[in-house]
Amino acid sequence: MAHQPRLYQSLHQLLHHTRVASLGTLGDDGAPMVSMVPFAIASPLSALVLHVSALAAHTGNMARHDAVSLLVMQPEVATEPVHALPRVTLLGHAETVLGDDTRRHAARVAYLARFPEAEPMTQLGDFQWVLVHVEQARQVAGFGAARSVGAAELLQVIRSDASR
Repeated sequence: MAHQPRLYQSLHQLLHHTRVASLGTLGDDGAPMVSMVPFAIASPLSALVLHVSALAAHTGNMARHDAVSLLVMQPEVATEPVHALPRVTLLGHAETVLGDDTRRHAARVAYLARFPEAEPMTQLGDFQWVLVHVEQARQVAGFGAARSVGAAELLQVIRSDASR
């Protein structure tokens, strides 16, 4: 395996080992809304996977305005300064996977691999699968370690092995 730079490794760690994100969507009036969502990575689909209720405001927002943002952040440690917490803000587009779309199975498999306890929720009729196709990001890996990340590198991280 080729050596990867420290910022790449930090980004990989965040995305593959953090299970929740803050999801930013836009309401019909243009007002931003942020909510917490569990997310998984579907490497074969080159996307992040959300399993959301049709009753949630963010689900309707994504259906009307597919531009989304996700903030994935390392959890706070009580004795550590919060300003240096590793984090990444992802920008992309949400796509609801409907009906007999063959990607539903891959989304479900990826999500349940990360959240096996959510299996009963996959049987509920008001929940749906959403793929987030990430196009760019802004990564902060600590003090003085910030950068923009393009689509090619993001896809490489998303497609890479989670066990690294």
